[in-house]
Amino acid sequence: MIIDEDLLFASGAVLYNIKKNDYIFKEQTVPKYYYQIQKGKVKINNYQSEGKEFIHSLPSEGHCVGETFLFSEERYPVNAVAMEDCKIIRLAKSNFIRLIVSDPKLLLQLYHYTAERMRYRYIMLNHLTTTNPFTKLVGLMDCLKNFNKKTKPFSYEIPYTRQEMASLTGLRVETVIRSIKKLEKENILKIENGKIIY
Repeated sequence: MIIDEDLLFASGAVLYNIKKNDYIFKEQTVPKYYYQIQKGKVKINNYQSEGKEFIHSLPSEGHCVGETFLFSEERYPVNAVAMEDCKIIRLAKSNFIRLIVSDPKLLLQLYHYTAERMRYRYIMLNHLTTTNPFTKLVGLMDCLKNFNKKTKPFSYEIPYTRQEMASLTGLRVETVIRSIKKLEKENILKIENGKIIY
């Protein structure tokens, strides 16, 4: 967890139940709150004009969402959507700013968290520039495995569906399915009970 929940509640935070597919915030709205996920999984995404969805990240329990936008006067460039029923801690922007200014350790924690996520995004952006679907998928799996500090072969279970992997890489789900099967044949990953083990 990024910020201790008791500290958030002591600063005026409220716990909200968010239903699956409901928005936590929408693109082009003004950031007014700090959000931290107590339970559930969220997708940070955009819906493109032709209806295609691009997923930037899939934060889950203990992660915060949209916190970097609280330091700007700009509107959200993305959506945050519940992927399942979630419990979200929400703290007003003014209380959030007051909290992190009062405790420099919190600000350093937040910077560290943001730096880790930015590193992941830059690596992913680099992989997304290729047209090779294998490079995109292996790049995604490498990022996830490294972020979770797994180093041995076949030591990490990919927590995403094929559709989610498609949305994270900009590929079609059919391409992901075919590519995963080929990567399995090449012994780069294993499939166990439908789950990808990398």
